[in-house]
Amino acid sequence: MPIIKSAKKRVKVAAKANTRNSRVRRSLRGSIKAFNAALASGKPALIAKAERDAASAIDVAAKKNVIHKNKAARKKSQIATAAKAAGAKPSKVAAKKAPVKKKPVASKPAVKKPVSKTRK
Repeated sequence: MPIIKSAKKRVKVAAKANTRNSRVRRSLRGSIKAFNAALASGKPALIAKAERDAASAIDVAAKKNVIHKNKAARKKSQIATAAKAAGAKPSKVAAKKAPVKKKPVASKPAVKKPVSKTRK
């Protein structure tokens, strides 16, 4: 059992992180199992939906650093290949457009402060 205050806090923080990570990991495994079950059923519409859900769960796990980004890319590639081989149509994901930045309104020109001449 830790004695130092910061070590006690680390134990609490690690326990919370462990709970959070295990929840994400469980969700990931469940979605991949659902995808495999959909593959076994052989219905293209069901496979396509399960593929989207599994890819989303993989992205969430990678974003939260539960799995490495390269592992996430590899898993997504594997499920996409399996779905395509089973005859499911590839899902079309619309790319998000970048938000348009508004130009700042210039009401007054910026006034520069005079530089002090005490420095030599």
